[in-house]
Amino acid sequence: MNYRVVLSILGKTLLIEAVLLLVPALVGVIYQENNLLAFLVPVLCLIAVGTPLTFLKSKDNSMYAKEGFVIVALSWIILSLVGALPFVISKEIPNFVDAFFETVSGFTTTGASILTSKQIDGMSKALMFWRLFTHWIGGMGILVFVLAIMPANNAGVMHVFRTESPGPSVGKLASKLRFTARILYVIYTAMTVIEVILLMCGGLPLYDSLLLSFSTAGTGGFGVLGNSAISYSSYTQIVLAIFMFLFAINFNFYFLILIGSVRKAFGIEEVKIFVAIVVVATVAITANLAVTMDEVYSTFGEALKHSFFQVASISSTTGLSSADFDKWPELSKSILLILTIIGACGGSTGGGIKVARMSILCKSSAADFKKLIHPRAVVNSKFDGETLDRGTERNVRTYFILWVLITIATTLLLSIDAIDGVTVFDNFSATLACIGNVGPGFGAVGPTCNYAFYSYPAKLLLSFVMLVGRLEIFPMLILFIPRTWRKG
Repeated sequence: MNYRVVLSILGKTLLIEAVLLLVPALVGVIYQENNLLAFLVPVLCLIAVGTPLTFLKSKDNSMYAKEGFVIVALSWIILSLVGALPFVISKEIPNFVDAFFETVSGFTTTGASILTSKQIDGMSKALMFWRLFTHWIGGMGILVFVLAIMPANNAGVMHVFRTESPGPSVGKLASKLRFTARILYVIYTAMTVIEVILLMCGGLPLYDSLLLSFSTAGTGGFGVLGNSAISYSSYTQIVLAIFMFLFAINFNFYFLILIGSVRKAFGIEEVKIFVAIVVVATVAITANLAVTMDEVYSTFGEALKHSFFQVASISSTTGLSSADFDKWPELSKSILLILTIIGACGGSTGGGIKVARMSILCKSSAADFKKLIHPRAVVNSKFDGETLDRGTERNVRTYFILWVLITIATTLLLSIDAIDGVTVFDNFSATLACIGNVGPGFGAVGPTCNYAFYSYPAKLLLSFVMLVGRLEIFPMLILFIPRTWRKG
């Protein structure tokens, strides 16, 4: 382990968070709120700790995979710990465990909350801004931001980029890593600005438009209002649904369109599969609602709107809700549950197992089944027209096995808490919602409920699971392996 390199990058990350915390502090000043100290204290702490770390030098600047895993895992934990301080200092979320849960949920773009509708509606402008700003920061990843603005002379930083970027594999869009990170943020920022403008055209004020755009861009799910997106106009709901869908698509798609490779962009296999999933799920749920809930959704258009909104929200793992889908028919809820597991595209801001992994897993399993029938046949799995190497297939299978084991273990551990009215399915739903970074689940953690009823140990466990889901499992697990910390 190259400790000096690790600490140096952690120092830069802390300084970036200090700068980012000044943004909601400025919002508080603009709205003349008395919560400036809640942001200045963490800022000063970050500067005091981060500045000395950035000056650490090492004779050996090499960085390998394990350093990348450790940097990413520690960065997200530390950022969440410090990011929780404004809520505690301002006493808007006085308990640190609750504040930590809320902050982890924000940075990991999960959207699971311990706040009631009344608490959300009564939150100050500055703290609400920070709460949803964490979604936008976490959507692309703060370390990608660090790489975008700071020169990287060490080729090993690619390990950091690969570790934090979601999906089974990450390639460089441009020849240099720093420019790759910049391209991602340019696309990310441009799409966010377009959404802000469109929401304002629908009559929303700048503040609400900006925060809702943070939530959908990061596919997070925190809302400005206590009832999520239920009380917004149809225009606003449609705009939110479209952008939740767009941010769930692999960003390589947008890059290829920008450079004129339109045919190649629309030929990306994962994107085509994701679009097909969204279309089929929307049609199925619309038909189900139109037949079984014709008294609630009196017109086909209304049923279609809510179906597309929730399919876009759950498949992108955003978690906003235009209706209480926990009251929908069992078929519709089952489809949404499946979408929770699958998730969005790799290389997007969405969570879940990812469409690419599910596709590779299915193709690899089909190839193995063919080999059972024809042992001597040479059967290769292909994805995007290229033959999958054994390493990628093994990585996907390992990821899926670990995902299943963590989901089972978390559900069992949550069930230790004997909470009245909370069933095993509620705990399973909460686990899926957290590891998939979706936020709302079903039953006790449905779209109109929250996670406040869980004990503090359970909230810490779910916080860990949210980090596991956002960081693709491996960084968080490797962090706890003793061998990782050995020198050399």
